Amino acid sequence: MPQFTDVSKIRESLENREFEILSDIATKARDSKGRKRKEEECAIRTCFQRDRDRILHSKAFRRLKHKTQVFLSPFDDHFRTRLTHTLEVSQIARTISRSLNLNEDLTEAIALGHDLGHTPFGHCGEGVLNELVKGGFHHNIQSVRVVEVLEDLNLCAETIDGILTHTWGYTPRTPEAQVVQLADKIAYINHDIEDSIRAGIIAESDLPKDCIKYFSSVQSKRLNKMIMEVITNSIGKSHIAMSEEGWHYTTELRQWMFDNVYTDDSPAKNEEKKARRVIRELFYHYCEMLKPVCEESKIERVVTDYISGMTDRYAVEKFKENFIPIGLQCGAKEDYLFKLAKVIS
Repeated sequence: MPQFTDVSKIRESLENREFEILSDIATKARDSKGRKRKEEECAIRTCFQRDRDRILHSKAFRRLKHKTQVFLSPFDDHFRTRLTHTLEVSQIARTISRSLNLNEDLTEAIALGHDLGHTPFGHCGEGVLNELVKGGFHHNIQSVRVVEVLEDLNLCAETIDGILTHTWGYTPRTPEAQVVQLADKIAYINHDIEDSIRAGIIAESDLPKDCIKYFSSVQSKRLNKMIMEVITNSIGKSHIAMSEEGWHYTTELRQWMFDNVYTDDSPAKNEEKKARRVIRELFYHYCEMLKPVCEESKIERVVTDYISGMTDRYAVEKFKENFIPIGLQCGAKEDYLFKLAKVIS
């Protein structure tokens, strides 16, 4: 491998290498549609590497560690959070991209940024805001708002497109974004099964027999099979997808999870009624609070940005602060301690 002798040429060498080793359909950093605001290029990192780093260092990314994946505020540290979900999506997506000679840096940037706009309490919180906000609320659109407006990361157009289109029903413009769209589904289907088994909600034997026969009941084997389905079916093609048979069993397994775990009467959802109330009451409260100081047309937008950025525990603390009475605080207890010290010999 050639050694870099001039630091100022490292990025340029990396860009040249992409044309030498990546697939013809891969998105090359040098061909990026660029950023909304032009910037001086980094000497050592490509534009997609910079996007990845900006997302990784963002405040919204750090908050993901205290946002729900499926189980609300779990005491068991082994359950997934929105952050660990994001890291698993990134790992799966990078594996697929590397195997298909796609741009791994762009793939990683999209994967790390795809859920930055997710609400507290997972899809439960998203559902409440979707009911309350005019025009609805969708976490993928909010994720774009986070990187474009709230944290103003000035990302490349390809990264923003991938973040927007990671949700099913959208059409990604790059193969790397197609990879993340699939990796997201593969990740949450598998880790939600594992977490649900750990929680005692389901057992391995409950899973659909035909899906188990095709994928295996063993978590690692099932995950590997899904990843291999994408890789083997996409080599040499312009579109990234599973085989028709693999996708059939993947969607069947996903639907089974919706019917047995994500359903409203599942033990995984026991606390969601309370979580919905937290979001709803905070929304109404903050809208009233802003009326004297903010233009009416902006209030809903401000409150939505504020609440969607909250972690689970911060939302709960704000609910307590605004709706749960607290007894009068005084220093009498400490004074009594010193009185006792004088009285008791």
